[in-house]
Amino acid sequence: MTAGALRATHAVHAVAGAVIPIVLALATGALIIWAMGRNPFVFYGLVIQYGLTGENWMRSLVLMAPLLLIAVGLIVVFRGQLWNLGSASQFLLGAVVVSGFGPQVFGSMPAWAGSVVLLLGSMLLGAIWTLVPAVLKARYGTNEIVTSLVMNFIGIGVVNLLIKGPLKDDTVPIPQTPVLAPEHMIPYIGPTTIHAGLILALLITLLAQLVLSRTSFGLRLDVFGASPKAASHIGINSPRMVIGLFALSGALIGLAGGIDMLGHESYQRANWNPHYGDAIMPFVFLARLSPLAAIPLIAFYAVIATGGTLAAQQAGLNVDFLLVIVGLILLFMAIT
Repeated sequence: MTAGALRATHAVHAVAGAVIPIVLALATGALIIWAMGRNPFVFYGLVIQYGLTGENWMRSLVLMAPLLLIAVGLIVVFRGQLWNLGSASQFLLGAVVVSGFGPQVFGSMPAWAGSVVLLLGSMLLGAIWTLVPAVLKARYGTNEIVTSLVMNFIGIGVVNLLIKGPLKDDTVPIPQTPVLAPEHMIPYIGPTTIHAGLILALLITLLAQLVLSRTSFGLRLDVFGASPKAASHIGINSPRMVIGLFALSGALIGLAGGIDMLGHESYQRANWNPHYGDAIMPFVFLARLSPLAAIPLIAFYAVIATGGTLAAQQAGLNVDFLLVIVGLILLFMAIT
């Protein structure tokens, strides 16, 4: 078999491995909906309607911006056989940098400069929040699953304390940060309501694909992920790699939070947690930890998430049913 035929066969297997679990999950979800006395065709039709038709496709693309950045952040660390399960706190901490300190920053410098400073701050805080699990893993071999989860709970609590305390907008009764002015938000792309943060997210995704597949860093990362002991024998500094991968992952996820605030949300309420990282984790693995392959899968989830909430309400289902579909995808991915 020629090299081209081998690549084609590999591509077909990869696509089938990604599509089959989704199809099986949707089919099983349809049976569950039918057993609950609802029409699954109506539900899925409403998902497409509210996720794609009219101007709804723009809402789905807006959601893609933070999701892509989180996906790339998870891919980087997962390729090193490390587990960063603190994505929720890193996202919220990155978001609170923009929502909480944005008014003061924009009041002292031009909008473009303020946006750069705030997004860099989001990346920095997201990276810093991974240092505890990273250093403990690199220095003592401590299980990063446990430590990243612990830091997750602490980070979420810190964000809520900040929003209810020093960063609270005293003009409203509900604990939230001040609303950013429209002129300080990331500009839209042309006549659409899609902010330019999506372009940044796509560029970072493509850059990550290039770095992971075409550079010596990507090769060292794959060797480290396959065998840390073998990596150390060929001169790869394992502790430095662990800390670097965690920091890069946290920085990208923190950037996702900052982009979401500057491009879409404009303020942050206490106890707000969209759990984006948990929701897209199955799609990261379906993409075989490839940033490029993650783009269509994240787009699919963005449509499901955007249209699914309204579709569930219209069909008389609980919005948590979307989490059931995500869980089914993860289950069938493991089976297949």
